[in-house]
This record gives sequence, structure tokens and C-alpha cells, in this order.
Amino acid sequence: MSDGAGWLNVLRTTSSGGGSAGGPTGGDGYAAWWRRGSTVAALLLLLLALAQLLADRSGVERWQTVVDETPVSVYTPQELAEPAPTILIAHGFAGSRQMMERFALTFAQNGYVAVTFDYLGHGRHPQPLFGELREWDGAAAELMAQTATVKAFARDLPQSDGRVAVLGHSLGAGLMARFAQLYEGVDATVSISFVSPKTTPETPLNLLTIVGGWEPRFLEQGREIVAMAAEVPAEAIEIGQTYGEFAAGSARRLDVIARVEHVGILFSARTADAARAWFDEAFERDGERDGDSASSWLVVNGGWLALLFASLLLLARRLIAILPVVSSTPRGAGAGWPRLLLVAGLPALATPLLLAPLPTDFLPVVVGDYLALHFALYGTLMLIALWWSGGRPAPRQWWSTVDLAPGRMVAATLLLLLVSLVGLGWALEQFVLSFYPVAERLPLLAVILLGTLPFFLADEWLTRGQGARRGAYPLTKLLFLISLGIAVALDYESLSFLPMILPVTVIFFILYGLFSRWSYRRTGCPLVAGLVNAVAFAWALAVTFPLYSGLTPP
Repeated sequence: MSDGAGWLNVLRTTSSGGGSAGGPTGGDGYAAWWRRGSTVAALLLLLLALAQLLADRSGVERWQTVVDETPVSVYTPQELAEPAPTILIAHGFAGSRQMMERFALTFAQNGYVAVTFDYLGHGRHPQPLFGELREWDGAAAELMAQTATVKAFARDLPQSDGRVAVLGHSLGAGLMARFAQLYEGVDATVSISFVSPKTTPETPLNLLTIVGGWEPRFLEQGREIVAMAAEVPAEAIEIGQTYGEFAAGSARRLDVIARVEHVGILFSARTADAARAWFDEAFERDGERDGDSASSWLVVNGGWLALLFASLLLLARRLIAILPVVSSTPRGAGAGWPRLLLVAGLPALATPLLLAPLPTDFLPVVVGDYLALHFALYGTLMLIALWWSGGRPAPRQWWSTVDLAPGRMVAATLLLLLVSLVGLGWALEQFVLSFYPVAERLPLLAVILLGTLPFFLADEWLTRGQGARRGAYPLTKLLFLISLGIAVALDYESLSFLPMILPVTVIFFILYGLFSRWSYRRTGCPLVAGLVNAVAFAWALAVTFPLYSGLTPP
């Protein structure tokens, strides 16, 4: 049977629920009805989630522009009776404008002008970051100068009354606090998940620090900053209490958002509402009442985002169910525990130790170059261990055990890439982060792919096949994260950003682990998911981590 005929047969089988069993009363008939019903339900849930997420944008004028090469998004109320204060919003390391949109929408829905932008080297900014990364007179100074240009643009908007406040997350929080100290005309500052070490009792004006309940280091620093201005011991600082006076610019407060960490704090409605209430007090806006307002608009979309991606996941599973069968017999190493721990465990220990003394800044991207090299070495060691522990077969012997249908494998890989990069990618781009790369990042993506390919191909082959142990797939991902943890411990100064992206990494492992499992069940070939996961992770590294040109401008 030709590949084309095989595809038609697959589609007929899927649409008919596998045929046989005598109509809707048979087992296959019920399975077919269940598949159709779950697909319809997923589509309805998808439309519901989209409607709710887009509803947060109703009543807001949202437009984009470029200010001196900086991509900028402006959010203003559609019905603005008179000019209003402007809130300048900065993302963190490896972030983008999309990650901060819920803040912009919250402020615009509550009568403010909100402006987000992409820092140099981030998001869709075409120019790389430059300067010494850890010095305030290096890259930080360049980013603050960029912020000053955007601030001048935002202050001169016809909807702005000239008053400006700033908000930032993580790296952006430190930069915005320092910016408010060095540049005039900033009336209030909100720092999320970071405290600038240069904060003083007098500057920046009217500072609110918001940290997650799972960020003990930032919580401790926040107490110290408020205590400095309040002239009381840090341990005596009460969470949620305002110290100082807004009129004098000395207001200070520490808020804690329970049960969230460094990334999750951005998706909590309580974070944006606490910032909104602070700005209301700073600008003496209507509706003020103890940090909460009956008239305030609260953007609560975390649950709808979860529903959006859950429905997309259900639809992805239905699409994966029509992948062509690539191998008649499920392939893979089918490794038992001893071989699994040997092949995946030794590289977990060896990789960070081997890389520690080596220079790893070979790509124009911050931290992403190390991750690519870690993937590459880890995967190469796994491939060597697979070959050695499998009896050191000759290439011809190994290939004879693979038994693949090349045309079907290409078709399956392309369809799975379409599901993961187009379907999920669109949702990420719209509501979470900058996911589609600017042209300047495409060569970087190709190079990083050379690093991710060895790991994901080796990992998929190791954890699949007849005799593969239940739990093998999550175990190898845990070993990889442990390996990264060892690397951070060996060189915390250079790799300190890696722990901050741990939640996102875990989510990616879970998401693409599901794709891998469904794909393998359908195709019988672990290499399909191995290729797709390698592309997906290379894509994520290439588009999220900051481009960096070194100490001098590009």
C-alpha cells in the first residue's frame, strides 16, 4: 500500500472510530462518538476561553508603534474624558511586552494610559543588548537610556496628562527603580519580584514592592527596603501596611502574593490589582479604598488561559491521532532501570563538570548558549552510552533494527511540528510571550537546534520501546534538571538566571512530554517526537533569551 493510500486509510479509520462493532451500540461506536464529542467540546471550550480573554481588551484602544527601533504597545481607555497619568511597564530577563499585557489592560481599564515595550535584545527588538551585564554603568545604563526615550514618547501622548509612574518585573523591576532614581518626573514605582540594591529611604518616590510567597530571598530584601524608610527593624515590618506619606514621596509598602513564584506572580490578578491600587493612591484617583476599589476593573484571566491551553491540548491530541503509522513494531531501546540510570544518569553528573572550566559564551545570546551546549554534550554522552550499552552495534546493524517508513516519518514530523509551533505558538504569542522570532534570531535558532537534537533523539529512544519502564520519561527530565542545578551551583554568577525559568522549563517538559507519548502510541517511532521536541526547545531558547553583542554597540 502506498503512503497516500495509507493516509486515506488512517483518516477513514479515525473518522469511523475504527469501523466494526455494529454501529453506535458497539464498543468502537461508543469510542467514535466519544472522540467526536470530545473534539466538539474542546472547540467550544476554546471559543469560550478566547471570548473571555478578548473581552479584557474590550473598551481599550490597543496599538503598536516603534520608537527609535524599540517596539512599543500603547493601551488607552476608549472613553477617556480627560488626559490621565501614564504607567510605563517593563518586562524582566528573557521577557517581552506580551508577558506584561495583563498589567497594561488592568491600568487602561481603570483609566490610565499604559505603555509596554521590548528592551534591547528582547522580544521583537531587532537590536541586541550590549554593555557589561552586571554593572549599573554597563548594559543597565543602556536599558535605562532606552527607557528614557520611551518615557518621553509616552509622556507626550495626547491622552497623557504628563504624570508618569513605572512598573517592572524581575530585571525590569530593578531597572525601573533605578530609572526612577536617576530620571526626573517619576511619581511612583512598583517593583515586582526584585529590589534594587541602590534603593534609599528617599528614592525612588512612593515605592511598592510586590513579591511572591515562594520568593523568600526577595521577601527578606523587601522588608529591609521598607524598614530603611520606616526606621523600624525589618522583622517588624507588616505586610500590606503603608509607611510614609505619598505627598512627600516617602510612601513604602511590601505586599506578598501567596502561593506564587517568580513567573506565576505575573499571572495573578492580585498582583496587578495591588499595583493599580498603589497608583490610585499615588495619583489621588477616584475609587480609592484601602487598596481595593469597587469601581476597579480586575483582569482575571489566569483560569481562562489555563482553559485555552487545555482545549488546545485536547485538539492537539485529536490531530495527533491521525498521524501515519511509521513503524509496524514499536521502536526504542526499551531500557530497564540499570541501563536507563547508566545512559541518563552518568551524563547528568558529567556534563556540568566537563563544561564548568570551559568558555560557553560562544553565541550572541545570554545564557541560551550555555543551555544549548549543555543539551548538546548531555545528548552526545547519552548517544555514546546507548551505543555502548547496546552491544556496540555497527551502523548497519543498528539501522536494520529501526525499520522506518521515511515518507510517513516526514509527514508525521511535519504535522506534529504544525500542531506544536502553529497552534500552541499562536496562543503563546497572543497571550503569554513573544514566540515568533524576528529575522535576526533565525540563524541562532539553527545553531541551537544542533545542540538540542542529540539530547531529544537520545532521550526519546532511551525511554521508549518494548520493555520501557513506566516513569522513565519523567525521570530523565528530572535528571536533566538536576544536571542544570549542578551547573548553577558550580557557576552561580553566570547562570543565576536559570533557576528563575525553572517553572517554564518544567511546563515545556510536561507539554511536549504529552505530545511525545501520544505521538509514539500512534506512530510507533520515538524519532518523530525527538525531532519535534528538539525544534520546539531550540525555538524557545532562540526567541526568549536576550540577544547580546558584547561590551560594544552592534
